[in-house]
Amino acid sequence: HQLVITMWKLTVVATLLVAACGLAMAEEENPCAATGQTPYDYQQALCMSILFYEVQRSGELPDDMRITWRADSAMDDGSDNGVDLLGGYYDAGDNVKFGYPMAYSMTVLGWGLISYRDGYETAGQVEYAEAAIRWGTDYFMKALVAPTTFYGQVGDGNVDHSYWGRPEDMTMFRPSFKIDSSNGGSDLAGETAAALAAASIVFQDSDPDYSAQCLEAARTLFDFADKYRRTYTDGISNAGGFYPSYSGFGDELAWGAVWMYKATGESQYETKARGFWNEFNIGYGSDRFDWDNKYAGAMTLYSEEFGDSTYTSALTKFMTGIRNEQQTPGGMVYIDTWGSLRHAMNVAFIGFKVADLGIDVEANRAFSAQQVDYALGSVGHSYMVGFGVNPPERPHHRGSSCPPLGTPCDANTAQNQDGPNPNTLWGAIVGGPDQNDYYADDRLDYVHNEVTCDYNAALTGALAAMVMQNS
Repeated sequence: HQLVITMWKLTVVATLLVAACGLAMAEEENPCAATGQTPYDYQQALCMSILFYEVQRSGELPDDMRITWRADSAMDDGSDNGVDLLGGYYDAGDNVKFGYPMAYSMTVLGWGLISYRDGYETAGQVEYAEAAIRWGTDYFMKALVAPTTFYGQVGDGNVDHSYWGRPEDMTMFRPSFKIDSSNGGSDLAGETAAALAAASIVFQDSDPDYSAQCLEAARTLFDFADKYRRTYTDGISNAGGFYPSYSGFGDELAWGAVWMYKATGESQYETKARGFWNEFNIGYGSDRFDWDNKYAGAMTLYSEEFGDSTYTSALTKFMTGIRNEQQTPGGMVYIDTWGSLRHAMNVAFIGFKVADLGIDVEANRAFSAQQVDYALGSVGHSYMVGFGVNPPERPHHRGSSCPPLGTPCDANTAQNQDGPNPNTLWGAIVGGPDQNDYYADDRLDYVHNEVTCDYNAALTGALAAMVMQNS
């Protein structure tokens, strides 16, 4: 008995010494079990992609967290303006809550679950996906403090980016920023309306009361977006250096309107959506789908909901153009330098949706599958942290780069340590390679190795499509 106690004490001391010295702890166990699905374990990857959103949670964390190296953080958010803005998601490797890309991420997560629910069910991920969406929509409904007042950001991007440390250790002032009737934000309000409309569909059966709450908030935000037509950075100038609305707000008005129609079936939203198509030239030659540019997403939903040849022709042209874009030697469609893999995953999801509409079915499904397989390892290594062969180990992420909770996080050590990040950032997709498939697992390279909530959003739905396609 005494020997057992002595050995236990030695183990505790050794653990504390390892932590204090910043050395690698015992390998973490992946919370998402392997399933043996081939050619890649799409079910495990789907589980992990959703798991990444648990890492990014802000506020008071629930007891059922599967990520053990996170704790409560940013518990005073909103207090500067006397509002409760706890919750929501940290955007990326930083700790700002940028509402514009957060809303896009929740819209697209909802779209994936609505579209490929069978894939989520096969992988046992419906409840986890719903929890990820609800964590965002709960926050959005808190942020809507009046019919024409919506808080769209917490944290100063410049101040936050000068801090390298855990969100649990933050001490800087975190201002909250809003849009209102004086400084409208049709892009932010329209996208958040879309997110809540999508959530209302997601929760129709599992939680009808919550679904109704989401839809009511979506109506309010859509009306706000339509009535006060401004770009959101007019009211939240701090976001301009990080997430400016390059495409303007017309795509979000159209996207929001068609989501409202999908959620309600009401003619008023159909009329709005059809009018916006012409007013904002939604069928123009877009070359991407992302947190800012919703044209391709709108084309897809218009085609799905209305079926007119005007919409399907524009969508067909878009997807044909994407398939003919430059590809890396390994087969990733190359759309942009920054977050190259994110762009490939986004259009892969659109490709699956276009195929579902009966448009160039074989070509679009093959293209989309190729993009997903590239992310999971077809070039000899995975781009998803913790998944597959030779995955990234040094993502650009502050909390992940710090030692376990309870030990100091020295910014210089955390950024420049040679080994893997002490905390595994399960399921995160990194920015991706250059046009020649070159990629370096460099923690300081935020262009190619940062992670963000929007990077994983369309990928999650695409993985569910792959689960269905390979089951």
